[in-house]
Amino acid sequence: MSKKILMVCLGNICRSPVADGMLRKKAAEAGIDVIVDSCGTGGWHAGESPDPRSQENARANGLDISSLRARQFRPEDLDEFDMIFCMDRSNVKDVLAQAENDAQRAKVRLLLDLTHPEQDKEVPDPYYGGDRGFQTVHDLIEEACEVLIEELR
Repeated sequence: MSKKILMVCLGNICRSPVADGMLRKKAAEAGIDVIVDSCGTGGWHAGESPDPRSQENARANGLDISSLRARQFRPEDLDEFDMIFCMDRSNVKDVLAQAENDAQRAKVRLLLDLTHPEQDKEVPDPYYGGDRGFQTVHDLIEEACEVLIEELR
């Protein structure tokens, strides 16, 4: 049975679509059967494509996220997914606020806990920063996804 993994950020247009596309690509390359999705804790961008800057940076790194569409996190995601990776502490707090039990809470963690265990490290939101921020986000997410692929093997 394939694992279901959810990537979460604030608006689901910058960080989590990159994490979604990155994990899909790396899992396919590794021959690992996973179901990956992404969402945002806020619903402002529901139905929208990823931020054009995020798409452009992803494309420059050989990743196509243009077909992804933003959606808002739903309480039922806590039951549907096996692992829920959040980009920052605010996302973790918002997701955990909807959890009803310890089993649901145990699924939720920071994505960068994979590469920086117990350091509370966040994937910075590049939305208001310069273009370099999108590459930084890409690099942090790629490193975390590589660790996750090893965990899934």
